[in-house]
Amino acid sequence: MSTRSRRGRASAAQAGARGSAPVFAALGDPTRLRVVDRLSTGGPASIAVLTSGSGVTRQAVAKHLRVLADAGLVRGSRQGRESVWELETRQLAEARRYLDAVVRRADYRRWAVGGGRYELQ
Repeated sequence: MSTRSRRGRASAAQAGARGSAPVFAALGDPTRLRVVDRLSTGGPASIAVLTSGSGVTRQAVAKHLRVLADAGLVRGSRQGRESVWELETRQLAEARRYLDAVVRRADYRRWAVGGGRYELQ
């Protein structure tokens, strides 16, 4: 493999890491993960719906939604007097592609180091 090819892959990996870092940071909180899960299974929801049965205050959920929105994971819109939030999957898909590439590289390295034999760890 040429040095130029490796450099190109490294810069693509770095770009993927930079682009995905805000997503991973936002998802690094259990409450935000639960909010994302609720939006993925239940569809768009208001803060009242998202707090229902969660034991988390509306103010806390609103704060978490702002963090998720800053990372491009959710989008809010006004419907009457309420804000309704929905999951935006584009950033999640980008982060998944980045992680898939990391796994492929690690798997290839394990295969190459194992002399062409793939050994599960």
